[in-house]
Amino acid sequence: MVATRLDPIDRKILAELQADGRMTNVELARRVGISAPPCLRRVRALEESGLIGGYHARVNARELGFEVQVFVMVGLDSQAEAELSAFEARCRDWPLVRECHMLNGEVDFILKCVAPDLSSFQSFLTGDLLTTPNVASVKTSLVIRAAKEDPGVPFEVMEKRLQKTP
Repeated sequence: MVATRLDPIDRKILAELQADGRMTNVELARRVGISAPPCLRRVRALEESGLIGGYHARVNARELGFEVQVFVMVGLDSQAEAELSAFEARCRDWPLVRECHMLNGEVDFILKCVAPDLSSFQSFLTGDLLTTPNVASVKTSLVIRAAKEDPGVPFEVMEKRLQKTP
């Protein structure tokens, strides 16, 4: 497990940056209890290792005019690797698709889509998704409201698990 290879300071750096990626290195160093130069070296090492994949602003989609959020469950005719990869590539090209996850079970993929309105989503659905080769079934669920949207991982759970490990 990668977490066990990280020391407590690295884990705290990751937790702090996940909560607020805009803080200065000086503030981050203060929060994790080390000086700024070694803190910056650690952050750079975490970035280079791929544990930090980027820094993003969480924008309010509805305030920006994207009123519709839909989860789309997609079943494919074939689950051959070439077909799966082709579908994933298509998803990366569709702007309304914000997330694409391959699943195990009854559904092959779940997509998280946002659109300005229902007619825009319907145009995507009928003009793009349903006409895609290998798509066998599509089920949609319109989001009414979100009760929780926490990106990242629960560092507090990781710390509890590591404390139990001898």
